[in-house]
Amino acid sequence: MSADRRTITVYSDYVCPFCYLGRESLSQYQANRDEELAIDWRPFDLRSQKRRPDGTIDHSVDDGKDDEYFEQAKQNVRRLADEYGVEMDLDIAADVDSLSAQIVSYYLREHADYETWLAFDEAVFAALWEDGEDIGDADLLVEIAVDAGAEADEVRSALDDETLRETVRERFTEAQREGVTGVPTFAYDGYAARGAVPPEQLERLVEGT
Repeated sequence: MSADRRTITVYSDYVCPFCYLGRESLSQYQANRDEELAIDWRPFDLRSQKRRPDGTIDHSVDDGKDDEYFEQAKQNVRRLADEYGVEMDLDIAADVDSLSAQIVSYYLREHADYETWLAFDEAVFAALWEDGEDIGDADLLVEIAVDAGAEADEVRSALDDETLRETVRERFTEAQREGVTGVPTFAYDGYAARGAVPPEQLERLVEGT
C-alpha cells in the first residue's frame, strides 16, 4: 500500500451480514472515485460475550438476541441485499466462528502486501455469504489464502500461533476502548458511520459533502 494513499478505516467481523453488505456499499462508492481508498481493516468480535477464555464459543450464553431479534435482522439483511443488488446464500451465520479467519486476515495485513490481504478478505466474505461455507475451517482458510497469494505453511503457522491469537483478541478489546460498539463501523478523519450505510453516506463521510 502506498504510504500517501488515502485510507478509510473499517471495523468489521466476517460473520456480520451487515459488514458484508457494508463492504458492497463501499465498493459502489469506490467505483465512482478517481482514486480508490485503501481499507485500513480493524478486527471486531461479535461473539465476545460468548467467548470462553480459551477462545471457543459457548453458545449457551444468553447475549440478549432472541428469535425476534434474528428475524428482524434477517428482514433488514434481505432489504439491503435487494437495495445493493447483492445475492446472498445466507441471511444470518449464527453458528459460525470467525476468530480463525480474523487471525489469518490480521497476519496477512501485517506480513503480506495489501493486494494479498484484500483478496483474502473479500474471498472470506464471499465464501461465507455467497457460498455458505464454514469460514472457521482451517483447510478452507488456507485454500483461500493461497488463492490470494499467500504461502500455505505460513498460514497454518499463523493459525497455530498462540501469541498471534492473543494479539488479535487484544485488538478486539482495543476496538471497544476506541468506542466501537457495533459493526460495520467506517471511520475517516475523525468522523464515523455505523452500519451498512448507503454509498452516498460514505461519500459524505469521506468528502464532507
